[in-house]
Amino acid sequence: MTSATAPQTQPAHAGEIGTMSHKQILQSLSGLLIGMFVAMLSSTVVTNALPTIINQLHGTESGYTWVVVATLLALTATTPIWGKLSDLMSPKLLVQLSLVVYVGGSAIAGLSQSVGMLICARAVQGIGAGGLLALVQVIMARMISPRERGRYSGYLGAVFALATVLGPLVGGVIVDTPWLGWRWCFYVGVPFAVAAIIVLQKTLRLPTIKREAKIDYLGASLIVAGVSVLLIWVSLAGTNFDWLSWPSAVMVIGGLALLAVAVWVESKVAEPIIPLAIFKNRTVTYASIASLLVGSSLYGITVFLSQYFQVSRGDSPTMSGVATIPMVLGMFVTSLVIGRIITRTGKWKRYLAAGGVLLVAGLAVLSTMSSTSPYWVLAVGMALAGSGMGATMQNLVLAVQNSVSIRDIGSASATVSFIRSLGGAIGVSALGAVLAGKVTSHVASGLAQLGVPASALGASSGTPDTSALPGPIATVVKSAYGTGTAWAFGLSAVAAAIGAVVIFLIKETPLRASNTAPEELNVILDAEVVQEEALLDLGDAGDPTSGDTLVASARS
Repeated sequence: MTSATAPQTQPAHAGEIGTMSHKQILQSLSGLLIGMFVAMLSSTVVTNALPTIINQLHGTESGYTWVVVATLLALTATTPIWGKLSDLMSPKLLVQLSLVVYVGGSAIAGLSQSVGMLICARAVQGIGAGGLLALVQVIMARMISPRERGRYSGYLGAVFALATVLGPLVGGVIVDTPWLGWRWCFYVGVPFAVAAIIVLQKTLRLPTIKREAKIDYLGASLIVAGVSVLLIWVSLAGTNFDWLSWPSAVMVIGGLALLAVAVWVESKVAEPIIPLAIFKNRTVTYASIASLLVGSSLYGITVFLSQYFQVSRGDSPTMSGVATIPMVLGMFVTSLVIGRIITRTGKWKRYLAAGGVLLVAGLAVLSTMSSTSPYWVLAVGMALAGSGMGATMQNLVLAVQNSVSIRDIGSASATVSFIRSLGGAIGVSALGAVLAGKVTSHVASGLAQLGVPASALGASSGTPDTSALPGPIATVVKSAYGTGTAWAFGLSAVAAAIGAVVIFLIKETPLRASNTAPEELNVILDAEVVQEEALLDLGDAGDPTSGDTLVASARS
């Protein structure tokens, strides 16, 4: 009798994951989608306001870049930690906590009196965003099988695109409205965050899967320290000191040494912040490399396009948001359409590869921009790049989740998100340094040709207000920012091209219809066969028909 009941427990446990109905999944996802909307809106709403913010806080081009990099760096550092915490605590509680942290950072950012204070507040925002980024992927992986996940990833992509288009527009309107001011860009997401917390409390239902886990704080600290040193070097080299100088040597050697120690620590601890063992899986390795390269392009597009439209083309913050609509539409359409196609067909690599090609093509078009480029050329480039982002962002994570066991989905998802965010931090910092260097050199040479001293730009070290400059000087500044942005997109295109090549190396495996890896299914099936043979032997020892009866009872 005891033997006959044993097989029933295994299917019940396996069925806890990935068996929810479409209605149940949508109800549970509603709060997550609102949470993602809050995070993206709070981030993109600042994009068009940054030139104004930096000017009013008397910041520099380097400060402009670090307002973005601080968020990405904190997000990068904390994403795998949130993933580990989801093994110890309720992901639902953690998502709500991450929203609270994000809103707290937004409130501090709105009170900022200096660029330094703003950068610190943005880092707090990054901690909360890291939780949302990691936990949404973990929760989706627990609720939805890989075969169905593309459909719902499309919803996430659509929300991302919606927040991307609304954010700059809302931010532009806030900045252009005198009685509001840029500080309200950080406060606008608070009501949505409160709504997200309430909806999550009422709707999110998912199985709780806990295991013994320890957080590798030392490894995380070493990784953040190493990456931070290298990012600071990229930001300061060429302006504060030469690329080939002793400060450069100290920072490069120090950063690489910290990362080397981090790798050693990760290889020794029982629960590494980045589990090196998962990189034995070629899909995880290739997808991680591609995520690093694509991520370096992804964030640079949204950060530097707004500055280009406002400085190089003289658009208002509101019109700057309107100008980026082709990119958002491309992202919105491909996220929804490709997600549904992947769910229907089970094929994903062709769309992932096509997305990589589209991203390269879009960045290549944008790399030809200048201050006088026809808008339709820019629109084509933005639409192609947006389509590429929509086809690659979620599907790289999907490829990894489909190739690992349910036991490793949390750490694998967080690791890929970590690497993509790391690529974004490196990309924004490096591209910002390139843009700043090109702008400085082109402005200096342009003013020299006019016979005008550099002091003609005024004492402000922030992004210049070209509408307040004399015509010839304004033309020089606009041209310089157009050239600098084109260089940034050209380098992004190179990185994306390498990423596209890596994507082609990923081997396609059929999407699983459940959250149990093939090898785990084999173990379960083998166990069932052994149990059935034992039951048959038990029956043969007594009544010859009783063995069949016991097997039938076990299967039921």
